[in-house]
Amino acid sequence: MQRLRSLWLSALIVLLSASTAFAAPDLSKVQNFATNVIQVLVTIAGLLAAGFFVMGGIGYITSSGNPENLDRSKKILIYSSIGLAVCIGALVLSGIVSDLASQSFK
Repeated sequence: MQRLRSLWLSALIVLLSASTAFAAPDLSKVQNFATNVIQVLVTIAGLLAAGFFVMGGIGYITSSGNPENLDRSKKILIYSSIGLAVCIGALVLSGIVSDLASQSFK
């Protein structure tokens, strides 16, 4: 028990007497990685949205007045535009967060 107390006491003395010299965090690598990942995901989402736009447009044109096909094509177009808007919003938001983080850690 006495050894444990002396160990804690010596650790406390070492920690309190140590000078606080912290290295500046290098977040540029993490920031570049996150930016690249988000750009790739937004590019893939853009390609998928373009494919769904084409599919919805072809379905809309070829529905021939069939209300079920027309409604399904409208939903495809609406949902693909909502998904694309969310992805673009995520890209813009990540850019803002990245700029704020780089300014605060300078």
